[in-house]
Amino acid sequence: MKENSRARRRAGNRAWQAGMVAMLMPFALGTAAQTPTHLQGQALAPFPETMPAFPAPSDGRPDQRPPPENVMPLAEGFDVREFEAMAEALVHNQRVPGLAMAIVHNGQVLSARGYGVTDVHDAEPVDAHTVFRLASLSKSFAGTIAGMLVAEGAMRWDSRVVDFMPGLELSDPDAAEMITVADVLSHRVGLGRHTYDRDIEGGAEYNALVQRLSQAPMTCQPGDCYSYQNVAFSLVGDVVFATSGQFFSEAVSRRLFKPLGMHDASYGLDGIQNSPRWAKPHVRARGGWTSLMPKPTYYRVAPAAGVNASISDMAQWLIAHMGYRPDVLPAPLLSTLHSPIVGTPGEMRGGQRSWRRQRLNAAGYGLGWRVYDYSGHRMVFHGGAVQGYRGAMAILPERDLGVVILWNSGSSLPSGLMPTILDRAIGLSDQRWLAIDYDYDPDEARRADSTAAHAPPPTRGPVAGGPASSTSHAMPE
Repeated sequence: MKENSRARRRAGNRAWQAGMVAMLMPFALGTAAQTPTHLQGQALAPFPETMPAFPAPSDGRPDQRPPPENVMPLAEGFDVREFEAMAEALVHNQRVPGLAMAIVHNGQVLSARGYGVTDVHDAEPVDAHTVFRLASLSKSFAGTIAGMLVAEGAMRWDSRVVDFMPGLELSDPDAAEMITVADVLSHRVGLGRHTYDRDIEGGAEYNALVQRLSQAPMTCQPGDCYSYQNVAFSLVGDVVFATSGQFFSEAVSRRLFKPLGMHDASYGLDGIQNSPRWAKPHVRARGGWTSLMPKPTYYRVAPAAGVNASISDMAQWLIAHMGYRPDVLPAPLLSTLHSPIVGTPGEMRGGQRSWRRQRLNAAGYGLGWRVYDYSGHRMVFHGGAVQGYRGAMAILPERDLGVVILWNSGSSLPSGLMPTILDRAIGLSDQRWLAIDYDYDPDEARRADSTAAHAPPPTRGPVAGGPASSTSHAMPE
Protein backbone atom coordinates (compact mmCIF):
# COMPACT_ATOMS: atom_id res chain seq x y z
CA MET A 1 0.00 0.00 0.00
CA LYS A 2 2.81 2.39 0.88
CA GLU A 3 4.58 1.65 -2.39
CA ASN A 4 1.38 2.33 -4.35
CA SER A 5 0.80 5.66 -2.62
CA ARG A 6 4.40 6.62 -3.23
CA ALA A 7 4.05 5.84 -6.92
CA ARG A 8 0.92 7.98 -7.13
CA ARG A 9 2.72 10.90 -5.48
CA ARG A 10 5.62 10.68 -7.90
CA ALA A 11 3.27 10.48 -10.86
CA GLY A 12 1.69 13.70 -9.68
CA ASN A 13 4.87 15.76 -9.54
CA ARG A 14 4.65 19.17 -11.12
CA ALA A 15 5.10 19.51 -14.87
CA TRP A 16 8.01 21.93 -14.61
CA GLN A 17 10.03 19.35 -12.69
CA ALA A 18 9.42 16.76 -15.36
CA GLY A 19 10.35 19.21 -18.07
CA MET A 20 13.59 20.16 -16.36
CA VAL A 21 14.90 16.63 -15.99
CA ALA A 22 13.61 15.67 -19.43
CA MET A 23 16.38 17.80 -20.89
CA LEU A 24 18.85 15.39 -19.30
CA MET A 25 17.07 12.30 -20.63
CA PRO A 26 19.28 11.80 -23.71
CA PHE A 27 22.29 11.60 -21.43
CA ALA A 28 20.70 9.06 -19.12
CA LEU A 29 19.28 6.87 -21.88
CA GLY A 30 22.65 6.79 -23.60
CA THR A 31 24.25 4.85 -20.73
CA ALA A 32 24.47 1.16 -19.99
CA ALA A 33 21.27 -0.83 -19.60
CA GLN A 34 21.97 -1.34 -15.91
CA THR A 35 22.02 2.39 -15.22
CA PRO A 36 19.11 3.69 -13.12
CA THR A 37 17.36 6.41 -15.08
CA HIS A 38 14.80 6.94 -12.32
CA LEU A 39 14.38 10.64 -12.98
CA GLN A 40 11.84 12.51 -10.89
CA GLY A 41 8.54 12.80 -12.69
CA GLN A 42 9.44 10.20 -15.33
CA ALA A 43 8.26 6.59 -15.61
CA LEU A 44 11.63 5.02 -16.28
CA ALA A 45 13.57 1.86 -15.59
CA PRO A 46 14.00 0.92 -11.90
CA PHE A 47 17.32 0.78 -10.10
CA PRO A 48 19.23 -2.45 -10.61
CA GLU A 49 19.28 -4.81 -7.66
CA THR A 50 22.87 -5.85 -8.28
CA MET A 51 25.60 -5.36 -10.82
CA PRO A 52 28.32 -7.75 -12.01
CA ALA A 53 30.95 -8.73 -9.47
CA PHE A 54 34.18 -6.79 -9.60
CA PRO A 55 37.25 -8.41 -11.14
CA ALA A 56 40.14 -9.12 -8.81
CA PRO A 57 42.22 -6.03 -8.03
CA SER A 58 45.29 -5.52 -10.17
CA ASP A 59 48.74 -4.56 -8.94
CA GLY A 60 47.48 -1.00 -8.46
CA ARG A 61 48.61 0.38 -11.81
CA PRO A 62 45.99 1.92 -14.09
CA ASP A 63 44.42 -0.59 -16.45
CA GLN A 64 44.53 1.57 -19.56
CA ARG A 65 41.71 0.77 -21.93
CA PRO A 66 41.09 2.21 -25.38
CA PRO A 67 39.38 5.61 -25.42
CA PRO A 68 35.59 5.36 -25.13
CA GLU A 69 33.57 5.30 -28.31
CA ASN A 70 32.26 8.52 -29.84
CA VAL A 71 34.84 10.68 -28.09
CA MET A 72 35.43 13.98 -29.86
CA PRO A 73 38.86 15.63 -29.94
CA LEU A 74 39.53 18.68 -27.83
CA ALA A 75 38.82 21.88 -29.71
CA GLU A 76 41.65 23.65 -31.48
CA GLY A 77 43.43 26.06 -29.18
CA PHE A 78 43.14 23.92 -26.04
CA ASP A 79 46.47 24.75 -24.39
CA VAL A 80 47.34 23.33 -20.97
CA ARG A 81 50.25 25.75 -20.59
CA GLU A 82 47.85 28.66 -20.94
CA PHE A 83 45.63 27.28 -18.18
CA GLU A 84 48.67 26.81 -15.95
CA ALA A 85 49.58 30.45 -16.56
CA MET A 86 46.05 31.46 -15.56
CA ALA A 87 46.39 29.53 -12.31
CA GLU A 88 49.74 31.18 -11.66
CA ALA A 89 48.18 34.59 -12.23
CA LEU A 90 45.53 33.87 -9.60
CA VAL A 91 48.12 33.43 -6.86
CA HIS A 92 50.21 36.39 -8.01
CA ASN A 93 50.06 39.16 -5.41
CA GLN A 94 48.00 36.74 -3.30
CA ARG A 95 44.67 37.22 -5.04
CA VAL A 96 44.27 33.74 -3.58
CA PRO A 97 46.90 32.22 -1.25
CA GLY A 98 47.28 28.77 -2.78
CA LEU A 99 45.81 26.64 -5.55
CA ALA A 100 46.25 23.20 -7.11
CA MET A 101 44.89 22.08 -10.48
CA ALA A 102 44.87 18.84 -12.46
CA ILE A 103 43.81 18.26 -16.06
CA VAL A 104 43.43 14.69 -17.32
CA HIS A 105 42.67 13.48 -20.84
CA ASN A 106 42.52 10.03 -22.43
CA GLY A 107 43.50 8.46 -19.12
CA GLN A 108 46.67 10.54 -18.82
CA VAL A 109 47.57 13.38 -16.48
CA LEU A 110 48.30 16.42 -18.65
CA SER A 111 49.00 18.63 -15.66
CA ALA A 112 48.92 18.26 -11.86
CA ARG A 113 50.60 21.17 -10.16
CA GLY A 114 50.46 23.48 -7.19
CA TYR A 115 50.57 27.27 -7.21
CA GLY A 116 51.04 29.79 -4.43
CA VAL A 117 51.54 28.92 -0.77
CA THR A 118 50.05 26.67 1.88
CA ASP A 119 50.03 29.50 4.44
CA VAL A 120 50.50 33.23 3.81
CA HIS A 121 52.52 33.46 7.02
CA ASP A 122 54.97 30.64 6.22
CA ALA A 123 55.18 30.73 2.40
CA GLU A 124 55.62 26.99 1.91
CA PRO A 125 54.80 26.35 -1.76
CA VAL A 126 51.81 24.27 -2.79
CA ASP A 127 52.79 21.22 -4.83
CA ALA A 128 51.04 18.19 -6.33
CA HIS A 129 51.06 16.40 -2.97
CA THR A 130 49.82 19.25 -0.79
CA VAL A 131 46.63 18.08 0.93
CA PHE A 132 43.44 20.16 0.83
CA ARG A 133 40.11 19.66 2.50
CA LEU A 134 37.58 18.52 -0.13
CA ALA A 135 34.30 19.53 1.57
CA SER A 136 31.38 18.30 -0.58
CA LEU A 137 33.57 16.73 -3.24
CA SER A 138 33.57 14.01 -0.55
CA LYS A 139 30.02 13.08 -1.55
CA SER A 140 31.30 11.40 -4.71
CA PHE A 141 33.28 8.95 -2.56
CA ALA A 142 30.17 8.13 -0.52
CA GLY A 143 28.14 7.38 -3.63
CA THR A 144 30.93 5.27 -5.07
CA ILE A 145 31.52 3.07 -2.01
CA ALA A 146 27.76 2.52 -1.69
CA GLY A 147 27.63 1.53 -5.35
CA MET A 148 30.37 -1.03 -4.82
CA LEU A 149 28.31 -2.65 -2.07
CA VAL A 150 25.25 -2.68 -4.31
CA ALA A 151 27.32 -4.32 -7.03
CA GLU A 152 28.32 -7.08 -4.63
CA GLY A 153 24.74 -7.73 -3.55
CA ALA A 154 25.28 -6.49 0.01
CA MET A 155 22.34 -4.12 -0.49
CA ARG A 156 20.19 -2.60 -3.21
CA TRP A 157 19.69 0.97 -4.33
CA ASP A 158 16.09 0.67 -3.19
CA SER A 159 16.98 -0.95 0.13
CA ARG A 160 15.27 0.81 3.01
CA VAL A 161 17.61 2.69 5.33
CA VAL A 162 15.63 1.52 8.39
CA ASP A 163 16.65 -2.04 7.56
CA PHE A 164 20.20 -1.00 8.49
CA MET A 165 19.25 1.64 11.08
CA PRO A 166 16.15 0.28 12.89
CA GLY A 167 16.12 3.22 15.29
CA LEU A 168 15.86 5.88 12.57
CA GLU A 169 12.83 8.12 13.11
CA LEU A 170 11.40 11.09 11.23
CA SER A 171 8.53 13.37 12.15
CA ASP A 172 6.42 11.32 9.73
CA PRO A 173 6.77 7.66 10.82
CA ASP A 174 5.69 6.40 7.41
CA ALA A 175 8.38 8.51 5.74
CA ALA A 176 11.11 6.94 7.85
CA GLU A 177 10.02 3.54 6.55
CA MET A 178 10.24 4.71 2.94
CA ILE A 179 13.70 6.28 2.66
CA THR A 180 16.01 4.28 0.39
CA VAL A 181 19.77 4.29 -0.04
CA ALA A 182 19.30 6.07 -3.38
CA ASP A 183 17.11 8.72 -1.73
CA VAL A 184 19.88 9.52 0.75
CA LEU A 185 22.59 9.79 -1.92
CA SER A 186 20.46 11.99 -4.19
CA HIS A 187 19.18 14.37 -1.47
CA ARG A 188 15.58 13.14 -1.69
CA VAL A 189 14.91 12.29 1.95
CA GLY A 190 12.14 14.89 2.19
CA LEU A 191 13.64 17.16 4.88
CA GLY A 192 14.07 20.90 4.58
CA ARG A 193 17.27 22.08 2.93
CA HIS A 194 20.39 21.91 5.11
CA THR A 195 18.56 20.34 8.03
CA TYR A 196 20.71 20.78 11.17
CA ASP A 197 23.66 22.32 9.34
CA ARG A 198 23.61 25.24 11.77
CA ASP A 199 23.85 22.74 14.61
CA ILE A 200 26.85 21.06 12.99
CA GLU A 201 28.46 24.49 12.71
CA GLY A 202 27.67 25.06 16.38
CA GLY A 203 29.55 21.93 17.43
CA ALA A 204 26.76 19.36 17.68
CA GLU A 205 27.69 15.70 17.22
CA TYR A 206 26.37 13.72 14.26
CA ASN A 207 24.73 10.94 16.33
CA ALA A 208 22.81 13.46 18.40
CA LEU A 209 21.50 15.15 15.27
CA VAL A 210 20.39 11.83 13.79
CA GLN A 211 18.28 11.33 16.91
CA ARG A 212 16.77 14.78 16.40
CA LEU A 213 15.67 14.01 12.84
CA SER A 214 12.43 12.85 14.46
CA GLN A 215 11.73 16.52 15.25
CA ALA A 216 12.70 17.98 11.87
CA PRO A 217 9.81 19.11 9.64
CA MET A 218 9.27 17.30 6.35
CA THR A 219 8.82 19.28 3.14
CA CYS A 220 7.79 16.30 1.01
CA GLN A 221 7.66 12.53 1.08
CA PRO A 222 10.95 10.67 0.48
CA GLY A 223 11.79 10.45 -3.20
CA ASP A 224 9.45 13.29 -4.18
CA CYS A 225 11.72 16.35 -4.05
CA TYR A 226 15.34 17.47 -4.01
CA SER A 227 16.65 19.18 -0.88
CA TYR A 228 20.41 19.33 -0.28
CA GLN A 229 21.61 17.73 2.97
CA ASN A 230 24.78 17.06 4.95
CA VAL A 231 23.51 15.39 8.12
CA ALA A 232 20.90 13.22 6.38
CA PHE A 233 23.29 12.47 3.49
CA SER A 234 25.71 11.01 6.04
CA LEU A 235 23.23 8.27 6.93
CA VAL A 236 24.95 6.39 4.12
CA GLY A 237 27.94 5.99 6.43
CA ASP A 238 25.80 4.01 8.87
CA VAL A 239 24.48 1.91 5.99
CA VAL A 240 28.03 1.14 4.81
CA PHE A 241 29.02 0.11 8.34
CA ALA A 242 25.97 -2.15 8.69
CA THR A 243 26.56 -3.87 5.36
CA SER A 244 30.36 -4.12 5.34
CA GLY A 245 31.28 -4.33 9.01
CA GLN A 246 33.80 -1.53 8.47
CA PHE A 247 33.67 2.05 9.58
CA PHE A 248 32.86 4.26 6.62
CA SER A 249 36.27 5.95 6.43
CA GLU A 250 38.04 2.59 6.68
CA ALA A 251 35.96 1.14 3.85
CA VAL A 252 36.72 4.08 1.56
CA SER A 253 40.42 4.02 2.42
CA ARG A 254 40.77 0.29 1.81
CA ARG A 255 38.61 0.00 -1.28
CA LEU A 256 39.20 3.33 -3.02
CA PHE A 257 42.18 5.32 -1.76
CA LYS A 258 44.65 2.42 -1.71
CA PRO A 259 43.83 0.63 -4.99
CA LEU A 260 43.60 3.93 -6.88
CA GLY A 261 46.98 5.11 -5.63
CA MET A 262 45.55 8.05 -3.67
CA HIS A 263 48.46 7.97 -1.24
CA ASP A 264 47.91 11.41 0.28
CA ALA A 265 44.17 10.97 0.91
CA SER A 266 42.64 10.66 4.37
CA TYR A 267 39.56 11.41 6.45
CA GLY A 268 39.07 13.82 9.30
CA LEU A 269 40.85 16.60 11.13
CA ASP A 270 43.62 14.30 12.33
CA GLY A 271 44.07 13.11 8.77
CA ILE A 272 44.83 16.53 7.34
CA GLN A 273 46.92 17.70 10.30
CA ASN A 274 49.06 14.55 10.14
CA SER A 275 49.76 15.03 6.43
CA PRO A 276 53.40 15.91 5.62
CA ARG A 277 52.22 18.86 3.49
CA TRP A 278 48.82 20.46 3.86
CA ALA A 279 47.24 23.78 2.98
CA LYS A 280 45.91 25.98 5.78
CA PRO A 281 42.45 27.52 5.26
CA HIS A 282 42.32 31.28 4.72
CA VAL A 283 39.63 33.89 5.18
CA ARG A 284 39.47 37.57 4.31
CA ALA A 285 40.17 39.96 7.15
CA ARG A 286 40.89 43.68 7.16
CA GLY A 287 41.90 43.85 3.52
CA GLY A 288 44.06 40.73 3.35
CA TRP A 289 44.23 36.99 3.87
CA THR A 290 44.77 35.38 7.24
CA SER A 291 45.21 31.68 7.90
CA LEU A 292 43.20 29.67 10.42
CA MET A 293 43.38 26.21 11.87
CA PRO A 294 40.77 23.87 10.36
CA LYS A 295 37.61 23.37 12.37
CA PRO A 296 36.31 19.86 13.16
CA THR A 297 32.66 20.71 12.50
CA TYR A 298 31.89 19.29 9.05
CA TYR A 299 34.39 16.47 9.54
CA ARG A 300 31.70 15.06 11.85
CA VAL A 301 29.61 14.27 8.77
CA ALA A 302 32.36 12.31 7.02
CA PRO A 303 30.35 10.95 4.06
CA ALA A 304 29.19 14.47 3.21
CA ALA A 305 32.39 16.44 3.80
CA GLY A 306 35.19 14.43 5.40
CA VAL A 307 37.82 13.71 2.72
CA ASN A 308 41.26 15.31 2.50
CA ALA A 309 43.31 14.82 -0.67
CA SER A 310 46.05 16.23 -2.87
CA ILE A 311 45.69 17.23 -6.49
CA SER A 312 47.70 14.14 -7.40
CA ASP A 313 45.09 12.03 -5.62
CA MET A 314 42.23 13.80 -7.35
CA ALA A 315 43.76 13.29 -10.78
CA GLN A 316 43.60 9.55 -10.09
CA TRP A 317 40.03 9.90 -8.82
CA LEU A 318 38.94 11.51 -12.08
CA ILE A 319 40.82 8.97 -14.19
CA ALA A 320 38.98 6.19 -12.36
CA HIS A 321 35.60 7.89 -12.84
CA MET A 322 36.37 8.38 -16.53
CA GLY A 323 36.52 4.60 -16.91
CA TYR A 324 40.25 3.90 -16.90
CA ARG A 325 40.25 1.79 -13.73
CA PRO A 326 37.69 -0.94 -14.45
CA ASP A 327 39.57 -3.17 -12.01
CA VAL A 328 38.20 -0.90 -9.27
CA LEU A 329 35.21 0.91 -10.81
CA PRO A 330 33.59 -1.01 -13.68
CA ALA A 331 31.66 0.77 -16.40
CA PRO A 332 28.13 -0.25 -15.26
CA LEU A 333 28.76 1.24 -11.84
CA LEU A 334 30.03 4.51 -13.31
CA SER A 335 26.99 4.75 -15.57
CA THR A 336 24.77 4.34 -12.53
CA LEU A 337 26.54 6.94 -10.42
CA HIS A 338 26.69 9.52 -13.21
CA SER A 339 23.02 9.39 -14.24
CA PRO A 340 20.65 12.14 -13.06
CA ILE A 341 17.87 11.02 -10.74
CA VAL A 342 16.27 14.31 -9.73
CA GLY A 343 16.16 17.75 -11.30
CA THR A 344 17.95 20.66 -9.58
CA PRO A 345 16.82 23.71 -11.58
CA GLY A 346 17.88 26.13 -8.85
CA GLU A 347 21.49 25.68 -9.94
CA MET A 348 20.78 27.48 -13.20
CA ARG A 349 19.91 30.72 -11.44
CA GLY A 350 22.18 33.38 -10.05
CA GLY A 351 23.78 36.53 -11.33
CA GLN A 352 23.60 37.40 -14.99
CA ARG A 353 27.33 36.72 -15.34
CA SER A 354 27.34 33.39 -13.49
CA TRP A 355 28.64 30.49 -15.58
CA ARG A 356 25.85 28.30 -14.24
CA ARG A 357 23.23 30.72 -15.52
CA GLN A 358 24.93 31.27 -18.86
CA ARG A 359 26.04 27.72 -19.64
CA LEU A 360 23.62 25.27 -18.01
CA ASN A 361 20.57 24.16 -19.97
CA ALA A 362 19.58 21.54 -17.39
CA ALA A 363 20.82 20.37 -14.01
CA GLY A 364 20.26 17.21 -12.00
CA TYR A 365 21.70 15.13 -9.19
CA GLY A 366 22.72 11.49 -9.38
CA LEU A 367 24.34 9.43 -6.62
CA GLY A 368 26.91 11.74 -5.06
CA TRP A 369 27.47 13.60 -8.36
CA ARG A 370 25.76 16.46 -10.14
CA VAL A 371 24.94 16.04 -13.82
CA TYR A 372 24.62 19.06 -16.11
CA ASP A 373 23.80 19.92 -19.67
CA TYR A 374 26.66 22.37 -20.23
CA SER A 375 25.80 24.20 -23.46
CA GLY A 376 24.61 20.95 -25.00
CA HIS A 377 27.39 18.79 -23.57
CA ARG A 378 27.01 16.33 -20.72
CA MET A 379 29.06 17.24 -17.66
CA VAL A 380 29.51 15.30 -14.41
CA PHE A 381 30.41 17.70 -11.62
CA HIS A 382 30.64 18.51 -7.94
CA GLY A 383 31.75 21.57 -6.01
CA GLY A 384 32.67 21.99 -2.40
CA ALA A 385 33.55 24.65 0.14
CA VAL A 386 34.07 24.85 3.88
CA GLN A 387 35.84 27.32 6.19
CA GLY A 388 38.53 28.66 3.90
CA TYR A 389 38.70 25.74 1.46
CA ARG A 390 37.01 25.45 -1.91
CA GLY A 391 37.14 23.09 -4.86
CA ALA A 392 35.43 21.89 -8.02
CA MET A 393 35.77 18.85 -10.27
CA ALA A 394 34.21 18.14 -13.65
CA ILE A 395 34.21 15.45 -16.32
CA LEU A 396 33.24 15.99 -19.97
CA PRO A 397 32.67 12.39 -21.14
CA GLU A 398 32.35 13.20 -24.83
CA ARG A 399 35.80 14.87 -24.79
CA ASP A 400 37.29 12.37 -22.32
CA LEU A 401 38.42 15.35 -20.25
CA GLY A 402 38.56 15.80 -16.49
CA VAL A 403 39.47 18.90 -14.48
CA VAL A 404 39.82 19.40 -10.73
CA ILE A 405 40.76 22.60 -8.90
CA LEU A 406 41.39 22.97 -5.15
CA TRP A 407 42.26 26.14 -3.27
CA ASN A 408 42.73 27.31 0.31
CA SER A 409 40.57 30.41 0.56
CA GLY A 410 36.97 31.55 0.40
CA SER A 411 37.51 33.47 -2.83
CA SER A 412 35.37 32.54 -5.82
CA LEU A 413 37.95 33.72 -8.36
CA PRO A 414 39.45 30.26 -9.08
CA SER A 415 35.93 29.00 -9.86
CA GLY A 416 36.28 30.80 -13.17
CA LEU A 417 39.08 28.47 -14.23
CA MET A 418 36.62 25.59 -14.62
CA PRO A 419 34.28 27.13 -17.24
CA THR A 420 37.29 28.71 -18.96
CA ILE A 421 38.88 25.29 -19.49
CA LEU A 422 35.59 23.62 -20.41
CA ASP A 423 34.75 26.34 -22.93
CA ARG A 424 38.14 25.89 -24.60
CA ALA A 425 37.70 22.12 -24.73
CA ILE A 426 34.33 22.45 -26.44
CA GLY A 427 35.24 25.40 -28.64
CA LEU A 428 32.89 28.00 -27.16
CA SER A 429 33.60 31.70 -27.40
CA ASP A 430 35.74 33.18 -24.64
CA GLN A 431 34.08 34.68 -21.58
CA ARG A 432 35.82 36.59 -18.80
CA TRP A 433 34.95 34.01 -16.14
CA LEU A 434 38.16 34.68 -14.21
CA ALA A 435 37.16 38.29 -13.68
CA ILE A 436 34.10 37.29 -11.65
CA ASP A 437 34.61 36.80 -7.91
CA TYR A 438 31.19 35.23 -7.59
CA ASP A 439 30.03 31.65 -8.02
CA TYR A 440 26.38 31.26 -7.08
CA ASP A 441 25.30 27.93 -5.67
CA PRO A 442 21.89 27.97 -3.98
CA ASP A 443 22.75 24.90 -1.92
CA GLU A 444 25.66 26.68 -0.26
CA ALA A 445 24.70 30.36 -0.01
CA ARG A 446 23.28 30.29 3.52
CA ARG A 447 26.15 28.32 5.01
CA ALA A 448 28.63 30.71 3.44
CA ASP A 449 27.43 33.42 5.77
CA SER A 450 26.70 31.35 8.87
CA THR A 451 30.06 29.61 9.01
CA ALA A 452 31.92 32.87 8.53
CA ALA A 453 30.20 34.22 11.59
CA HIS A 454 31.66 31.37 13.64
CA ALA A 455 35.19 31.55 12.23
CA PRO A 456 37.80 31.49 15.01
CA PRO A 457 39.96 34.58 15.44
CA PRO A 458 43.32 34.56 13.63
CA THR A 459 46.43 33.99 15.67
CA ARG A 460 48.36 36.45 13.52
CA GLY A 461 47.44 39.48 11.48
CA PRO A 462 46.31 39.38 7.84
CA VAL A 463 48.74 39.52 4.96
CA ALA A 464 48.08 42.38 2.57
CA GLY A 465 47.29 41.67 -1.04
CA GLY A 466 44.06 39.74 -0.63
CA PRO A 467 40.73 41.06 -1.88
CA ALA A 468 39.57 44.23 -0.17
CA SER A 469 36.99 43.02 2.31
CA SER A 470 36.26 43.39 5.98
CA THR A 471 34.28 40.17 6.16
CA SER A 472 35.63 36.65 6.59
CA HIS A 473 33.99 34.17 4.25
CA ALA A 474 33.89 30.42 4.69
CA MET A 475 31.55 28.37 2.55
CA PRO A 476 30.86 24.75 3.46
CA GLU A 477 29.28 22.77 0.62
